[in-house]
Amino acid sequence: MSINWKYPPPRAGLWGALDIFIGPGATPAEVWLQSVPAVLAGIAAPLYASSSGLGWSGVQLAVAGLFAFDMTGGIVTNATSTAKRWYHREGQGFWQHFAFTAVHAVHLFVVAWLFRAFDWGFFGVTTAYLLVATAVILTSPLYLRRPLSLLLYALALLVSIYGLTPTVGLEWFLPFFYLKLLVSHLPKEEPYRPAGES
Repeated sequence: MSINWKYPPPRAGLWGALDIFIGPGATPAEVWLQSVPAVLAGIAAPLYASSSGLGWSGVQLAVAGLFAFDMTGGIVTNATSTAKRWYHREGQGFWQHFAFTAVHAVHLFVVAWLFRAFDWGFFGVTTAYLLVATAVILTSPLYLRRPLSLLLYALALLVSIYGLTPTVGLEWFLPFFYLKLLVSHLPKEEPYRPAGES
């Protein structure tokens, strides 16, 4: 086992697109760990909603499945050593990481629109928390970023449970959303690599 910040160049074609998304040089174990739970979550979320009699439209069911796939896969992917060395490579600074998290406000907009009847208060609170927490983590000393990300995630859980009314059928969404971005993505951590990898 070793720490290795060097990554191979992304491959050509569709495999290269995957490399840019999850980081080049992912091990088979990492790929399986990222993909299987994500696919299962993407199937389970709309099945749960359908069996719970929520009366969701086909669009809502599809979006729930897509978000479950994205959040579950993102939690795992962003925590892998391959993704850490790719997303935290040289040249990836404050603005790159801030933009990565900020673009996810689209998810919050869609939830407010499709599942909360245009609840712009929900959108405002959750987006403001995302952006402020991101800025706090990214401007903190490197050695404090991991514990700060966990503290801010814990506060996000309290806000989502006690400060906001739940999104029925998507109660899991905010905990997964903030876990993916604040805890899995933002902290820079050592990319441990398997023995024998060059």
